[in-house]
Amino acid sequence: MTDDLHYRVLKQLEAHPDGTQRDLAKALGISLGSTNFCMRAIIDQGWVKVQNFRRSDNKRAYAYLLTPQGIEAKARITARFLQRKRAEYEALKVEIAQLAAEAASHGQTNDATSKT
Repeated sequence: MTDDLHYRVLKQLEAHPDGTQRDLAKALGISLGSTNFCMRAIIDQGWVKVQNFRRSDNKRAYAYLLTPQGIEAKARITARFLQRKRAEYEALKVEIAQLAAEAASHGQTNDATSKT
């Protein structure tokens, strides 16, 4: 499982601990089988604890709670994710400047090419 997927799963579970795996799959845009695989992996790593709602009418209702290890892992993954996104952003700024210069050298200037 990639850092990006780890990040997205942990972020979603933190925001919606009572969501179903089906909800998680839909939010992440991945299959239910992939979601189940991801959930098993992060549960096995000790990042998420599964709690059954004992008083629920739906006995299959679960809460997915981040453990202290899960919170630490999310923080580490978030830092790496942020570093990667900043590098992508800087590379895009350079590419946009180059494209704008190329367009300008061919006499093509407009609002889309002058905004960086």
